[in-house]
Amino acid sequence: MKKRILGKTGLEESALGFGCMGLNFSLGEPGDKNEMIALVRSAVERGVTFFDTAKVYGPFTNEELVGEALEPFKGQVAIATKFDFNTVEWVRCKAKRCQQS
Repeated sequence: MKKRILGKTGLEESALGFGCMGLNFSLGEPGDKNEMIALVRSAVERGVTFFDTAKVYGPFTNEELVGEALEPFKGQVAIATKFDFNTVEWVRCKAKRCQQS
């Protein structure tokens, strides 16, 4: 797996990252928790070291799932997350849009 230096900090991560939103949020029914953990761990075994999540995915449950999946690789991978969302309002807004469609 090719690596890239991110920013000026010297953080070196895989050129290919893993977007975790679809593990249990947004793309249909959530996957089986054990299968999703196995999928994330399989990505690490293949050289992926950069994972992206956010508290609004779930909300909160995606970060928990990703954290559990990557716990055995602590110090070997990077987890990017987004913050500063008003999660309650975001979920309400999403629910309203779903009701309107």
